[in-house]
Amino acid sequence: MQNKMSDGKPANSAGPPYVGRTGADAGRFTTTHWSVILAAGDSSSPQHELALSTLCQTYWFPLYAYLRRRGYDTHQAEDYTQGFFAGLLERRGLCRADPKCGKFRSFLLASLKNFLTDEWDRARAAKRGGDRKVLSLDIDAAESRYGQEPAHYLSPEKLFERSWALTVLRQAMERLKAESTAPDKQRLFDCLKGYLTAQADAVSYRDAAAQLDMTEGSVKVAVHRLRRRYRELVRDQIAQTVATQDQVDEEIADLFAALSL
Repeated sequence: MQNKMSDGKPANSAGPPYVGRTGADAGRFTTTHWSVILAAGDSSSPQHELALSTLCQTYWFPLYAYLRRRGYDTHQAEDYTQGFFAGLLERRGLCRADPKCGKFRSFLLASLKNFLTDEWDRARAAKRGGDRKVLSLDIDAAESRYGQEPAHYLSPEKLFERSWALTVLRQAMERLKAESTAPDKQRLFDCLKGYLTAQADAVSYRDAAAQLDMTEGSVKVAVHRLRRRYRELVRDQIAQTVATQDQVDEEIADLFAALSL
């Protein structure tokens, strides 16, 4: 597996240099996280709101990007995204998700396609999306992200996959940053985060050591630890919507394939 993204990738496609399973992190996942999906679909679950928020944060932009690439304008894509999630909750659609039937994101995309081809849903989309907003969408930020995606050679389905992969990496990076709140850790993270992305060669170990008043050896150790933690967080993000450990590795492979598009 190639560990480093190619130089030709846009900045927002930067990915994890090392995301494979190792002895250090394989044991972290004593359980899988398909329960997140089940809880999101069960309004009586005490974890319902948190689980739903987790899924929405991961999948709303990939679905929005899919709609935009299908030719819907900004407002239509927002309405359909809202309407789709509202309908999914109303009809307890998440309860139909089954890990034995394939990937969760494939289930979501197929459900969205069904939503779009249903004439009743099509007629009600604006009302449902506008009157009952189940998501808090930053459309300006979404349009900025969409504008950075590759040109139209990517199909809506391929763009959905790529947007999902980038969202997973972005969420893992945000979690890693959140763990670095202490002033010394924040400075270290800000200086070394480039080593986690396609910009890994932008700053030499020598220059980083000078900026941080550390030895090159200490910087290399710090980068190794940061990469390891980033890898763990990416795997944890992936694990939230799969049922087995083997599926985590399959999803990692899909993530790299999506980034190579």
